[in-house]
Amino acid sequence: MTETIRIGIVGFGNLGKGALQALKYSSDMEIVGIFTRRDPKSVKVDGHVPVYHMDDVQDFVDKIDVMLLCGGSATDLPEQGPVLAKLFNTVDSFDTHARIPEYFAKMDEASRSGGKTSIISVGWDPGLFSIMRAFTEAILPEGDTYTFWGKGVSQGHSDAIRRVPGVKAGIQYTIPLDDALEQVRSGSRPVLSTREKHRRECFVVAEDGADKAKIEETIKNMPNYFADYETTVHFISEEELKRDHGEMPHGGFVIRSGETADGSSHVVEFSLKLASNPAFTSSVLIAYARAAYRMNEEGQLGAKTVFDVAPAYIAPKPNEILRKDLL
Repeated sequence: MTETIRIGIVGFGNLGKGALQALKYSSDMEIVGIFTRRDPKSVKVDGHVPVYHMDDVQDFVDKIDVMLLCGGSATDLPEQGPVLAKLFNTVDSFDTHARIPEYFAKMDEASRSGGKTSIISVGWDPGLFSIMRAFTEAILPEGDTYTFWGKGVSQGHSDAIRRVPGVKAGIQYTIPLDDALEQVRSGSRPVLSTREKHRRECFVVAEDGADKAKIEETIKNMPNYFADYETTVHFISEEELKRDHGEMPHGGFVIRSGETADGSSHVVEFSLKLASNPAFTSSVLIAYARAAYRMNEEGQLGAKTVFDVAPAYIAPKPNEILRKDLL
């Protein structure tokens, strides 16, 4: 077993940049290189981190212990994941919930064929929120689970706004409704519709001469994104967008409300308030890279999820210290 876990990063968008920063706080890891489909010379990296083209990735099979897959879930990970899982231990943040079983099966087959370990869908949701849903439902089998997201920037919904004709730029915030949160926290176990749990707030920069009324109507009636929610559209200048909406905050709540066999009621809540979604998500990836390396060393091959990873595998401290300090 090597003393230092050698890390590679595939993709250098917001998540990849966050992962590189997060490595600064992990003394048991070192970066070997960043891999991109772009011209490596065009990728600007702070420090002296090498950047390579994706075509060269096979040259690093024996030089990288865990590869962090930082591409998008829509098209990047379904294509890249199974290919890279045959060559490396991998960790990714695949977050298309409906397609996780399908993606898991492909990653499991690929990683087993290469004698590797791949941990998929790592982050905060899916990821940490998933763990809390599993824990609380196991402990309170009689009950209801509620997940709220926000206040935070939804990258997928923001992208949908920007694709509307006449929109130059835009961002969207998902915001939990206070009344719904209060009902759930009271233990009353309400039945809530999509519209009753969240609202959506959009900040849009329109192209010169664009029909703002039509843009607003298109956004509010967009199926699968805004039609089922109370949606507000604000038109602002490009300067305001850059000044007031340049960060990527997010977070949310997982709440389990249930009762034990004696009839007493209980409410369990787990919450996150994140100043930067990609910075936090990449920090979760780094922790699970430690787990992928350790589990592979033990011969635990194939695809895994956060449900399969014991907390000790992600901790930088040895078990005897965890028992002494944290138990």
